[in-house]
Amino acid sequence: MSTALVQPNMNLMPAGPVGSVDAYMQAVSSIPVLSQEEERALAVRLRDQGDLDAARQLVLSHLRFVVHIARGYMGYGLQLGDLIQEGNVGLMKAVKRFDPEVGVRLVSFAVHWIRAEIHEFVLRNWRVVKVATTKAQRKLFFNLRKAKKHLGWLSAEETRVVAEDLGVSPRDVNEMERRLSSRDLAFDPAPNATDDEDGGAFTPAAYLPSPEADPAVSVETADWEEASATRLRLALDRLDDRSRHIVESRWLTENKRTLQDLAAEYGVSAERIRQLEANAIKKMRGLMII
Repeated sequence: MSTALVQPNMNLMPAGPVGSVDAYMQAVSSIPVLSQEEERALAVRLRDQGDLDAARQLVLSHLRFVVHIARGYMGYGLQLGDLIQEGNVGLMKAVKRFDPEVGVRLVSFAVHWIRAEIHEFVLRNWRVVKVATTKAQRKLFFNLRKAKKHLGWLSAEETRVVAEDLGVSPRDVNEMERRLSSRDLAFDPAPNATDDEDGGAFTPAAYLPSPEADPAVSVETADWEEASATRLRLALDRLDDRSRHIVESRWLTENKRTLQDLAAEYGVSAERIRQLEANAIKKMRGLMII
């Protein structure tokens, strides 16, 4: 069978205004639900003949179920349209793998694929920092959120009961509860944030020490710069007039002169100016060593 079946950009969606989830849901709800005989006949055509039109009909007739499942994940702060799209990917994967000879309806088989794709999307996008990476943590993540819809912070007894029900340790439950209760914090303040009494504009970036915050470091830096400038002046004074003028003209003025300019001034070749410059710099380095 062609792998194009599971590509999310297939032309499987009913017509409707782009970006309108309400219009999409209205459109998919108008698509007739297949009977068990019709569903099996299409599945057989898809399996035996690779009939993509049969696959299309199977997918379209089950889009309403994807919407129903996706709506159950709206509590994670993600767009319903994105959840539906991920669920549709799971539906297409399920249609590709559905075996009509098993004797179950496609919706019963597809629900696991739909939920799996939505779960992956939620875990990838709910937080910048991953909250669940192992299979046990993922199971705990979704089940604990359902439990906490009706509970505040779990007591020791409630933690023990949840741990036993999910087959994990109380420590895992406590750790996941802390993760769910935390929130992402931007490192830099928002563009329009202002310092106020509530500290709303304070972010981790505000607590970084300033390079000038330590007076000892500032004094040390100033002393080092002053000492370097003094050694440079002394080293220049030890050069002959021509060498000092070449170094100053080449490196210590805003309008730096070229080798050709200095060569014309002294009536020598540019290579000779380069040699004088290199010798002067070598001598200065020796004089400036502490």
